[in-house]
Amino acid sequence: MRESRPDLVILDVMLPERNGFEVLRAMRRDPKLVKLPVIMLTARGEEVDRIVGLTLGADDYVVKPFSVRELVLRIRAILRRGNRPGMGTALCRGALLLDVEAHRVTLDGQEVALTATEFRLLEDLMRHAGAVRTREQLLNAVWGYSFEGYARTVDTHVRRLRAKLGEEAAALETVRGVGYRLRG
Repeated sequence: MRESRPDLVILDVMLPERNGFEVLRAMRRDPKLVKLPVIMLTARGEEVDRIVGLTLGADDYVVKPFSVRELVLRIRAILRRGNRPGMGTALCRGALLLDVEAHRVTLDGQEVALTATEFRLLEDLMRHAGAVRTREQLLNAVWGYSFEGYARTVDTHVRRLRAKLGEEAAALETVRGVGYRLRG
């Protein structure tokens, strides 16, 4: 991956020498691979497996058997979000600075390592600061689709994002029964 620099990785959990969760964990620790989008595509569809995959930094989790058309749409949505001209270059809130063009987030001048999905989630919340964003709105804006039955994916990513935002995490509010809001 470091040599070929793919735009996206489709990763199975059940690999012959090393499981996909271990590979994903190593990718998220590698500065050159931390922002590389990853879709887990696996037969392991239990809720705990999906939660582990998303918690480790997968941008999406697709269970076999799957629809090829749906997978292609999910891939396109992730890749499309990587290149959005005209969206503005920097967003600022307190000590938090999100640079869209550089795909970089800093907190008090220190870079914060976010996955591609965490970056898009924070960008969406910052662009709509003060407004409540429902899980469905976030799924559409950040993931590019509405995935009925598993909108809690958003909750997992918000929890991981909060853990990385230090004191600024307090500004990311849960609006019970509705969604999330970043205080303006």
